Amino acid sequence: MAAFRNLCALISRNVTHVRPAQLRIMTRGLATAKAPSSLFASLDTFADRHIGPDDNEVAHMLAKLGYDSMDAFVADTVPEKIRVSPAAVSNESIPSLSESELFLRAKELGRANKPFKSFIGMGYHNAVVPPVILRNILESPAWYTPYTPYQPEIAQGRLESLVNFQTMVMSLTSMDIANASLLDEATAAAEGMVMAFSGANGKKRTFFADGGVAPQTIAVLRTRAKGFGINLVVGDALTDLNDKALRADLCGVLVQYPDVNGAVKDFSGLAATVHAAGALLVCATDLLALTMLKPPGEWGADIVLGNSARFGVPAGYGGPHAAFFACTDKLKRKMPGRLIGRSRDVNGKPAYRLALQTREQHIRREKATSNICTSQALLANMAAMYAVYHGPVNLQRIAQKVHGFTQIIKNAVENYGYKTVNAQFFDTLTIDVSGVVKNAEAVHSAAEAAGINLRRIDDHYVGLTLDESVGTEDIVALINVFASAASQPPVSANDLASPSAFTIPENLRRTSKFLHHPVFNTHHSETEMLRYIYHLQSKDLGLVHAMIPLGSCTMKLNSTSSMIPLTWPEFSNAHPFAPKDQVKGYEQLIKELESDLCKITGFHACSLQPNSGAAGEYAGLSVIRAYHESRGEGHRDICLIPVSAHGTNPASAVMAGLKVVPVKTHADGNLDLEDLKAKAEKHKDNLAAFMITYPSTFGVFEDGVQDACKIIHDNGGQVYLDGANLNAQIGLTNPATCGGDVCHMNLHKTFAIPHGGGGPGVGPICVAEHLAPFLPSHPITPTGGDKAISAVAAAPYGSASILLISWAYIKMLGGAGLSEASKVALLNANYMAHRLSGHYTLRYKNGKGRVAHELLIDLAEFDKAAGLKVIDFAKRLQDYGFHPPTCSWPISTCMLIEPTESETLQEIDRFCDAMIQIRKEAEDIITGKQPKDNNVLKNAPHPISVIAAEDWDRPYSRETAAYPMPWLREKKFWPTVSRIDDAYGDLHLICDCPSVEESASSL
Repeated sequence: MAAFRNLCALISRNVTHVRPAQLRIMTRGLATAKAPSSLFASLDTFADRHIGPDDNEVAHMLAKLGYDSMDAFVADTVPEKIRVSPAAVSNESIPSLSESELFLRAKELGRANKPFKSFIGMGYHNAVVPPVILRNILESPAWYTPYTPYQPEIAQGRLESLVNFQTMVMSLTSMDIANASLLDEATAAAEGMVMAFSGANGKKRTFFADGGVAPQTIAVLRTRAKGFGINLVVGDALTDLNDKALRADLCGVLVQYPDVNGAVKDFSGLAATVHAAGALLVCATDLLALTMLKPPGEWGADIVLGNSARFGVPAGYGGPHAAFFACTDKLKRKMPGRLIGRSRDVNGKPAYRLALQTREQHIRREKATSNICTSQALLANMAAMYAVYHGPVNLQRIAQKVHGFTQIIKNAVENYGYKTVNAQFFDTLTIDVSGVVKNAEAVHSAAEAAGINLRRIDDHYVGLTLDESVGTEDIVALINVFASAASQPPVSANDLASPSAFTIPENLRRTSKFLHHPVFNTHHSETEMLRYIYHLQSKDLGLVHAMIPLGSCTMKLNSTSSMIPLTWPEFSNAHPFAPKDQVKGYEQLIKELESDLCKITGFHACSLQPNSGAAGEYAGLSVIRAYHESRGEGHRDICLIPVSAHGTNPASAVMAGLKVVPVKTHADGNLDLEDLKAKAEKHKDNLAAFMITYPSTFGVFEDGVQDACKIIHDNGGQVYLDGANLNAQIGLTNPATCGGDVCHMNLHKTFAIPHGGGGPGVGPICVAEHLAPFLPSHPITPTGGDKAISAVAAAPYGSASILLISWAYIKMLGGAGLSEASKVALLNANYMAHRLSGHYTLRYKNGKGRVAHELLIDLAEFDKAAGLKVIDFAKRLQDYGFHPPTCSWPISTCMLIEPTESETLQEIDRFCDAMIQIRKEAEDIITGKQPKDNNVLKNAPHPISVIAAEDWDRPYSRETAAYPMPWLREKKFWPTVSRIDDAYGDLHLICDCPSVEESASSL
C-alpha cells in the first residue's frame, strides 16, 4: 500500500526541474489541410493527411535552417548533377486519387477478380481467420505498426506471442527448437538445404529433393543451389538413394509430408539411410496434418519446415505467410532467422528477448550463409493466436473434419470409376480420370462451370485439396463436378455419409500429445481471447504511441485508407495459382504498381517476386550474374562493397555466388573513389558488381555517386543500388540517374507497408532494359523475361496481397505528393540535426552542412567522460515514451535517426527535447553530480514495478526516473520490464512457453 501511495504522490506532483523553454509546444491549426482549388475539388486528399508538417511548420523549419523556400533547401541537400526533372514524378506521370476515389478504384479491381472456390492446394489453403484475430491483430495498428523487437523492454507483448508461435511449431513437429518464422516455405527449404551443405563443410555437394516436393519449392532450391555450387538432384527419395555413389556425396535430403500429391509416406527408414550417409533429413510438412500424423521429430527428421498460413492467415494471392522452421538441438546455433528466448531483467523478472543475435548476417557479413534479416512476425502472431484460440482439442477436430470430408470425396469419385492415386492421405487427393473421361479438361470444364478450381496436373490426372473453409455444400458441389464429367446424376447432402474410420495407417498416426502449455488451453472464449490480445499489445510501443525514429527503417505512417482493401475477400481469398482470367484485378493492380515503380526509379522493368529487402538484393545480384553468363562472362564473380554497407549486402553477394571485396570510406563518410578505382581495375577481368546504398548509410548524399558507377561500368561490372534509402530520392533523383543498373525497394519502408513487428516486407527489384530478360520466373504462373532466372520466392508475385498497400499509397499521393513527401523527410531530418547540434556530435554532413533523410550522432565522447554507452541513451529514451533510434549501426558508437515525413513538428520537437534533456542528465554524470555506476541512464528503463517499489535507494528521485518531461504526465508509455540481461538469455537458451509448473511458480 505504501508503494501505491508513493506512485500516486509522484503522479500528482508538479515538475520543477524542467526549464520553461522545454515546455514550449507548437500548436497546429484546427484545419491544416490546404484550401481546395474549387468547390468541386476533393476534401479527402491523402497528402495532407500523410505528410505531418503543415505549411506553417514547414516554413518554421526552413527559417530555422536559414532558407526562405523548399527549393533552396533541396538545392543544398541533393547534388545538382543527379537531380531529375520535376516532370519525372508528377501528377501528370502518376495522377493522384483522393481516399474515396481510391476505394472506388480498389472495388473496381476487386470485382475483376472472379470469386471461384479453389481446391488447388500445393501449399496454399483457404484459411478461416477468426474474426477476433482479423479485427484485433491483422487490422490493428497496435500490432502492425511496431518494429522488430530489438528493444525488448517495450516489446514484451509480441515477443510473448512469437514464443507462442515457436512453441506451437516445436510441439506439433516434435522438434527441439523453432525460430520465429521465415519468409515462405520455399525459401525456408532453401535455408534448410544450405544448412545441410554447410554442415558437410563443403565436402559433400549433393542435395536430393524428393519428387513429391512442391514445384515452387524445387524452383527456389535451383536458384539457391546455383549460388552455393550445390548439386541439386530431384527424384524418388525412397528408391534413388539406394545408389551408393549418390549417397557418398550426399549432404541432405528434402521430403514433403504429406507430399504435393497428397501421399503420406513412412520416411523413418529413409531417415536411417540419410543419417548413415552423414547427411541431414529435411522435411516440409503441414501443421494441421500433424495433429493427426506422426510428427517428423518422432521419425528422424533433422530440420522441419513449412507454411503456417492455414492457421488463420488469408491466401492473399500467395502471401504474405509465415514459414516455420524447426531443428534438432545440435543444429540450433546454425539455424537461420530470428529466435526468441526467455531471459530475465536486471531485477530477476522473467522476460523475453531476441536470442543469439550474433547469428545474424549483420555481424557475419561475407562469412554468412544466409541473408535473412527479417521474419513474418505479424503473420506468425496470427498463426500463434489461431492456435491459442482453438487449442489442441479444436485443432484436432478441424483436422479430423478436413480428413473425413476428403474420405467422403474419395469414396464418391471412386464410385464413378475414377481412381485415387494416393491410398494414404490427409487432405489431398490425386485422381486418375482417364478411365472415365478422355481428357482431364472435361473435369476442369465441369469445375469451372460450378465456380471451382481444381489442380491441373496433366491430361490424365487432377488434384484437389480440402481445408477448414470447406462445408457440406462444397463437398456436394465437388462430388457433382466429377458426377457431371462422368454423366452421372448429381448428389445432395442427404446422400452423404460419414466415413466409419480414419484411413491414416496405424504406424503413421500421431499418438503423442501436443500444445499442452497453459496458453493453448486457456483463451478459448472470445472474451478471454480479446483480453489476451489486448493484454499483450499493451506492452508494446508502436506508431500508435509515438514516432519510431529508426534510421534506415523509414517508420512512416501506415495509413488506414491504404490498409482497408487488404482484407476484402476479393483480394484476400485469391489462390496464387488461380487461372489468370480469374485474377484480372490483381493483374491490373500489379501492372500499375510495376509501372509506377519504374517511373520512380527511372528503370525499364520490375519484378515484385522478392518478399523482403534482402531477397531483393539476392534477386538483383542473381540477375546480374545471369546477364554476365549470357555474354559468356560467367567467370565474373567479384563484388565490391563499401565497408559502410548494410550486413545483408555481403551476405546476399555470397548467396549469389560472388566473392566480396570491401571498399574503404573516407573519414567524412564518403566513398573512397581512389580505392574503388584501384580495386575495380585490379579485378576488371572478373568484376561482376558493385553494391552501393544511396544516400549512404551515413546519412548523406555523396557527390561522387555517378563517378563511382562509371568506374564500375568502365571495368565491366554492373551497379546494384540498394534502395533502402529511396525515401530520400523520389522526385528529386533516382537510382537510374545515379548510375545504377538494378535496385531493390523496400515497400515496407518507402511505400508504407507496415513493419508488422518484424515482417512482412516486400523487396521488388527494378532493372535497366538490358537486365529485364533475366527477371525471376515461376514454374506455375509465368513471370519474368525470356532468359529468366528461376524463382526466388514461393509465389509468383511474392507477398501479393500487401502490394495493395503500396499501390494505394502511390495512387493517393500521386507524383506531386510522393515528391513532397521526400522533401519533407529531408527537411525533418535536417531540422532535427539543427536542434540537436550543440548537444550531440553530428558525425557526417555534406559541404553545405546538410544531411539526407537521416542523421548520425556520435556518442563516443560520453563513454570516455562518463562510462555511458549507446545502449544507456537508448534505454533512457524508453522512459520518455520513445522507441530508440537505430543503435550502434553503421558505427558502433552512434545512433542513426530517421524521422520520416509523417511526423509533425510538435512530435519532432518532443523527441529533440527528450534527447536534449538526456544530454543534461549525462552532464550530471560527467560533472560528478551522479555516480557513473548508479544513475538514471545506467538504470534505465524504469517500469512501474520499479517506480512503485517499497524501497528506493537510487541517487535520483522517482519523479526524475518516471517523469523527466512535463508531457509524460499526460501521455506516458511504460516499459513493462527493466533492462534485459542479454548474456543470461544466451547462456540459458529457452525458446518455448513456460510449462504449467513454471507458470504456477511465477505467480
